[in-house]
Amino acid sequence: MLRIAVPGAAGKMGRTILRVLQDTDGVELVAAIERPGHPDLGKDAGLLAGLAANGVIITSSLDEALAKADLIIDFTVPAATAWTASRAAEAEVALVIGTTGLGEAERRAVERAAKSVPVVLSPNMAVGVNVLFGLLDAAARALGDAYDVEIVEAHHRQKKDSPSGTALRMAEVIAAALDRDLADVACYGRKGATGARPPREIGIMTVRGGDVIGDHSAHFLGLGERLEITHRASSRDTFAHGAVRAALWLGDRDPGLYDLQDVLGLRR
Repeated sequence: MLRIAVPGAAGKMGRTILRVLQDTDGVELVAAIERPGHPDLGKDAGLLAGLAANGVIITSSLDEALAKADLIIDFTVPAATAWTASRAAEAEVALVIGTTGLGEAERRAVERAAKSVPVVLSPNMAVGVNVLFGLLDAAARALGDAYDVEIVEAHHRQKKDSPSGTALRMAEVIAAALDRDLADVACYGRKGATGARPPREIGIMTVRGGDVIGDHSAHFLGLGERLEITHRASSRDTFAHGAVRAALWLGDRDPGLYDLQDVLGLRR
């Protein structure tokens, strides 16, 4: 039985993960964590997730959680994820991280942790999105420089980072397939008299509003035709299922930094 702790347990993704864990064989929720002062501290995690009481009480003590757990599933915020990763590495607890918007410092903290424990880090835990990455690689290689590339992503009004980590990963995959440096060719919006579109540019556009779970589209625009490849998420459950699948896959893996491409056997 894989013993799992969930930081940010009272958040939207946290509650979704709690529900998915309840319905998954081979895993056990042993700790649910929230920040100090959170109004849900002391509540039963099962009841908080809309399930039957499970006896796991929401706590603010990460160290107590680490003492009970084999693995942490973290969908919180970058600073909290970096701290959790460093503490988990010291406690020899594996990590599945779905937090987006990691900066260079937070990314380095995760990479340091991966030298001591196995870590799955993915900007999107949906299985379909990770199949999408492979489709984008194949399309970009086949179409080449004759097609302009634009990426459009849409999320709910509460999302804090922009563009999404998934959109950035899509751009990275396409840029690598086209032998371009994304830092040199990325365009994150247009306004005014911008002039003609540079031929090697990769546009990355953001839409925010309502309760959109997550839509991502890549547009390959040529002369006389265009190809659009789209993934739409209709439920947060898809991310939670992917994260739990990654947790079960990690099992007894050696320390290292993995992603969902590894989990699904899609690595080229």
